[in-house]
Amino acid sequence: RSTLRGTAATMDAMKLIPCSLAAVAMFACQPAGATETKTMFYKSGDAELEGYLALPADLKEGEKRPGVLLIHDWTGLQDYAKRRTEQLAELGYVAFAADVYGKGVRPKDPRECGVQAGIYRDDRTLFRQRLNAALAQLQAQPACDIDRIAAIGYCFGGTGVIELARSGADIRGVVSFHGGLDSPNPADGAAVKCKILVCHGADDPFVPEEKIDAFLAEMKSADVDLQFISYAGAVHSFTKPEAGDDPSKGAAYDKSADERSWAHMRLFFDEIFE
Repeated sequence: RSTLRGTAATMDAMKLIPCSLAAVAMFACQPAGATETKTMFYKSGDAELEGYLALPADLKEGEKRPGVLLIHDWTGLQDYAKRRTEQLAELGYVAFAADVYGKGVRPKDPRECGVQAGIYRDDRTLFRQRLNAALAQLQAQPACDIDRIAAIGYCFGGTGVIELARSGADIRGVVSFHGGLDSPNPADGAAVKCKILVCHGADDPFVPEEKIDAFLAEMKSADVDLQFISYAGAVHSFTKPEAGDDPSKGAAYDKSADERSWAHMRLFFDEIFE
């Protein structure tokens, strides 16, 4: 069972949840099958970055499709983020996975992950620079409809897409999956131009209630169109099979929450890309 929390003047999520999840099959961006993928090198300042592009298999020459930017979790741009990027392309989107950490920076264990993620959590200005550099790469793709762009992110990347929104990025919406929620500078909410969907594990021990409350207060104060969906029983990393199946560790895969959150993302895309 999932629960909702909302802080915006409108509660679009209340309209979305009763819909049958089977409705996702009716979306404008239909599954496109196998995708074309390639590694893309780009820069942010002096930093060399190595992103990952996935295009729909049925993309026609000269055709424009909505674009989706993906921000990786604290492990960096590795297999999980690439799989998700390919899944987005299979739905018909032009998908680009950012490389926040930099070319060749791929943490091998939790300690290294913590070091890398900490750099950007402690320096939100640098974080936003890396995020916007990736957004520019997606916008530059010939097949990307620059007027219809969203961003999604996992864990560290969930924090990232909210920072992208706070940077004033001119996009339609962002989706945070089990992201780190906080409000380091509450005034930043005023810069948000897009809609936000937060998919959160109700039992996530790594996101304290006081930080959630501060985040919700920031969004409410800025009148952000926010949907907050809390999945009962889910902990951190609920979308990632590699997280294992032991919720007592604080991070574990939850098949139900994974499938529900992906369906809710698709409903959200249907709304913002119409």
